[in-house]
Amino acid sequence: MAYLQESLLSWYEACRRDLPWRRTRDPYEIWVSEIMLQQTRVETVIPYYERFLSRFPTALALAEAPPDDVLAAWSGLGYYRRARLLLEGARVVAAKGGVVPGDRDGLLEVPGIGRYTAGAIASIAFGQPVGLVDGNVARVLARLFAIEDDMRKRGMRVAEVVADALVAKHDPGAWNQALMELGATVCTPRSPSCDKCPVASQCRALAEGRVAELPVLSEKKAPLARRVQAIVAKRAGDGAILLARRRPDLLFGGMWEPPSIEGAPKMRAQLTAWLPVGKLVRAGSVEHVLSHRKLTVDILRTDLVGAVRAKDVPESAGYDAVRVVPTADLSTLGISTLTRKILAAARTP
Repeated sequence: MAYLQESLLSWYEACRRDLPWRRTRDPYEIWVSEIMLQQTRVETVIPYYERFLSRFPTALALAEAPPDDVLAAWSGLGYYRRARLLLEGARVVAAKGGVVPGDRDGLLEVPGIGRYTAGAIASIAFGQPVGLVDGNVARVLARLFAIEDDMRKRGMRVAEVVADALVAKHDPGAWNQALMELGATVCTPRSPSCDKCPVASQCRALAEGRVAELPVLSEKKAPLARRVQAIVAKRAGDGAILLARRRPDLLFGGMWEPPSIEGAPKMRAQLTAWLPVGKLVRAGSVEHVLSHRKLTVDILRTDLVGAVRAKDVPESAGYDAVRVVPTADLSTLGISTLTRKILAAARTP
């Protein structure tokens, strides 16, 4: 084990990427980075991370922010539930004095912080000798130790036990980051660079010719197909757009979008019953793939011919607020990538 740790830490010191969250031990900044990095590529995260910390530099600053402001800063990054939970977690931390817990058990009590994120904050920010397992680390450990269990089932828990047993007592944060870096840059899912691996001599999968077989991953379920209708209603004169905010408990919760409804065209009447709009003109469709859903959105363009108030919106519509928004103000709201696609398609004659 000592040779494994020494080899990997030496490699990490020489080869690690210079990433902004690696220049800090601030637990809040590490927390933000780890939440953003979940299911999102590093190069995508960097500008969001820097802008987010510029706007919300501390957990207390984030806790005091309105949800719309937080989601606006997150807009385009996807998986918006992460942002809502980050805000909820910051408010819990603020209520307890604004100090991020310094150990894994305390961190696990904060909303939105799971075992992986707790391990990252505890080890990197506070030097706690605890392991962590994300997708990259799971792959590295599965190959190093020939873990046979399915990583989408029992295997992840097996990997967590191995990670805790393996963690370096000296600078555990660097050790955990070294494992993540190895998985991200060398021990990749396909065509891993085994010839460049600093611990290749310790790898059972390589020795047994099973690198391509590990980790074991059961097949993901195909995303469910859903069809949605969206109405893009513009106000005459200035082109301001009617948007509605999704209830927090729904998909895209807290995000603003053109009023939409799922179902066949005959359900359009349910949507237009509370919308003061003119003639509906079909403006094409867009597709958007999420982790568990494949959305096809049929876009209907129309004119806004009257006022609409939140109290006019039926609960079944799934919205808790409505607003007519000038196009120049769209950047101040939480707008998903799907909504941007819809608005772009609606502008096309």
